[in-house]
Amino acid sequence: MGVTRRSFLQFAAVSVVPAPLFAQSIGPRIVSLDYGLASTLLSLGLPPVGISDLADWDRWVVEPPMPKSVVDIGSSFEVNFEILVTLKPDIILTTPYLDELLPKLQSVAKVVRLEVFTPGIGSILPAAIAATRRLAGELGRENEAEQFLARADAFFERCRSRLAGKNLPPVALVNFMDARHVRIYSSPGLFHNVLERIGVRNAWSRESNYWGFETIGIEDLSKITDPDARLIAFDPVPPDVLPKLAQSPLWNRLAFARPGHLSILPPALMFGMVNEAMRFASLLTDLLEKEA
Repeated sequence: MGVTRRSFLQFAAVSVVPAPLFAQSIGPRIVSLDYGLASTLLSLGLPPVGISDLADWDRWVVEPPMPKSVVDIGSSFEVNFEILVTLKPDIILTTPYLDELLPKLQSVAKVVRLEVFTPGIGSILPAAIAATRRLAGELGRENEAEQFLARADAFFERCRSRLAGKNLPPVALVNFMDARHVRIYSSPGLFHNVLERIGVRNAWSRESNYWGFETIGIEDLSKITDPDARLIAFDPVPPDVLPKLAQSPLWNRLAFARPGHLSILPPALMFGMVNEAMRFASLLTDLLEKEA
């Protein structure tokens, strides 16, 4: 989680994404400093003993649920090393954005560093799939990984089939930062990859940063000229945003201010991996199928 991710998380009944039941099987004691890697561990049948930012798991990741036995080790940038050492991990999972912690982490346990959101890595969903396989190789869970990825691929295909033949609008995906700014998602990001996989067109065609988003002013939404385009925002929406938009002449000149052109979905983590892609696909497919 980089600085942009941390700032996002400060701002940023649902169809259940299919996930395998996981058992508290005997295996290495693993601590994860990344939500996507932690959720992948669950799908490989190896719940972590500790993760960073556990307190916000149910707010941002939601599913799969994290076992009650997992310990919060503090934020990813302010790891509580006293708790970490007490957990006696065999492996610590991290990302390039925590490289400044590597010397201290390596003094505690073996560190496995996996890249998903990295400059030049390309489309995020394929990168997440590759990271899943690499993680499984480190843990001797190759079979479990292939089964999980096959389930995920079949799930995406079912979403695509449910939407096939329907008159789907192009969608613009945003998080409201305030009443004047949004983060909008596009290529090469995780959400954009899911749109492509399930057959939905992204109304925002401009390339974003390697995280998969850019921050724009509300007025820039006027660059989306397709009259059928839908704006889809994710919770949490700051409480003052919608009332301010209702009074905003700028907003009310946009096509998205028309009834039926703005929807709000439950949280979905754009900084995640395969499970988070599946959750987003599930939420969006349910919405579009219902309203088609």
